[in-house]
Amino acid sequence: MDHSLPLITTLVGGLVLAYIFGMLASRLRISPMVGYLAAGVVCGPFTPGYVADLQLAPELAEIGVILLMFGVGLHFSVKDLLSVKHIAIPGAIVQITLATLLGLGLSQLLGWSITAGIVFGLALSTASTVVLLRALESRGQVDTKEGRIAIGWLIVEDLVMVLALVLLPILANLQQGDETLTLAHVLWDLGFTLAKVAAFIALMAIGGRRLIPWLLARTAATGSRELFTLSVLSCSLGIAFGAVKLFGVSFALGAFFAGVVMNSSHLSHKAANDTLPLQDAFAVLFFVSVGMLFDPTILLREPLAVLATIFVIVIGKSVAAFAIVRLFGHSQRTALTISASLAQVGEFSFILMGLGVMLDLVPNVARDLVLVGACFSIMLNPLVFNQAERWLRRHPEVHPEETPPQCPLQGHVVVVGADGIGSHLIRQLHEKGQAMVVIDSDEHLLAPWRAQGITCLVGHPIQNDLLSVALPDASWLLITLEDSLLAGEVAAAAREQGALLRIAACGQQAEEVHHLRVRGVNLVIQHQEEAARRLCQLAMQSAPAEPRSA
Repeated sequence: MDHSLPLITTLVGGLVLAYIFGMLASRLRISPMVGYLAAGVVCGPFTPGYVADLQLAPELAEIGVILLMFGVGLHFSVKDLLSVKHIAIPGAIVQITLATLLGLGLSQLLGWSITAGIVFGLALSTASTVVLLRALESRGQVDTKEGRIAIGWLIVEDLVMVLALVLLPILANLQQGDETLTLAHVLWDLGFTLAKVAAFIALMAIGGRRLIPWLLARTAATGSRELFTLSVLSCSLGIAFGAVKLFGVSFALGAFFAGVVMNSSHLSHKAANDTLPLQDAFAVLFFVSVGMLFDPTILLREPLAVLATIFVIVIGKSVAAFAIVRLFGHSQRTALTISASLAQVGEFSFILMGLGVMLDLVPNVARDLVLVGACFSIMLNPLVFNQAERWLRRHPEVHPEETPPQCPLQGHVVVVGADGIGSHLIRQLHEKGQAMVVIDSDEHLLAPWRAQGITCLVGHPIQNDLLSVALPDASWLLITLEDSLLAGEVAAAAREQGALLRIAACGQQAEEVHHLRVRGVNLVIQHQEEAARRLCQLAMQSAPAEPRSA
């Protein structure tokens, strides 16, 4: 058997090194993303030792982008997307324009042509899908107002970059003096691209909304778990691939709209859970592939240009986005979240610069600067988010129509998680008249409980420091999250608060139970044991009952 197969060695080498460096970064109390990037540098062609396949790694990373955007679409309704159009569309366009002008100005200082400067500026203006979603997910902000604006903003950026990729060959022909190229040709190509994008969206909204939920339901009826998982992967990857080949839309946009359509199915939650492990694994490969492209020698060849590029990405774009969001009347929290989200560049920047170099529109050093800017901005992005959150904690913003989170209750119960088990628990506690505080990052899940007079706090329980508001004088902390790792972190954070309360959480396997107890959980409810106890009670009833739901 051949043990030097490039696909296997790239997967094994990339994932193993990412794990090692990710653990090291976690030990140093920095983002694991930094470790993933370092793993890419180690297995890249510019450092000695093992070199991964430079062709396969980016393609594997693209699968991560597809699955990640598909997962976002599963939780992102069309109503949510339209609700942020008034800020996402004009905001993204203005921010792209300002960032492009900054890049153009830097290119003029470096002695490049105006065409090269425009392409370089466009590459610096667009943010990475993977980095943005990872940052929002780690802080529980995907389903918040800030998260919806950031994702909508990114979708607009992707659409603009699709148009830019179409216009680059036209720009190259103009630069080379092609006399056969007229304004009519340019307008025709642009209109044709817009028509293809509109046709894809219409096809997904009309045909896909009926076909995909029907397909999932039929597959689920077979009772085969692997067939259902296969159907989800086939839809996400197949639609993303078809969007690129047939409609000229990016993989990310194609996968996103596939997820939005599948969101209408009652099986969307199961589809999201089935694809989550693959999302995580291939998203890690994205960061490894970015690190592989980093050439450390550019730090010695062009140190000032590197610093200027990083300044444009991290500072210039952030300031522009912050000013735009504030001008539209949004809060400082929203403005800081959006500006921190966009303070990096990623996959579209690489594609744009690659095409620019191939068409001889930009010099090779421009691509190197974008790559080094991407590596450093991705490493700095978690720090930018942390600094923004610290600033917000030191300068709390209160509007006349809003009040800071308060919890005047005593002896109450704190419930973390309003979905799944949490929704049933909240209903039963409310029926029994138990005072409680509910914490969840999704405002849509909290809205019906808030309408019934229940105190609700929206946000990530750890990142937004909501536990310090909810826990004083509480009797129980009930964690209903399915993710046992996150539940353990919530329990540990509660113990650090010093609150004298009891903590209960849900677990499945023995390892999860042990982890939760180590992190400070007093009582772990095991789903299997609880289900067995309930079934035993039903079996021991003296008289048979009519068929009903337990």
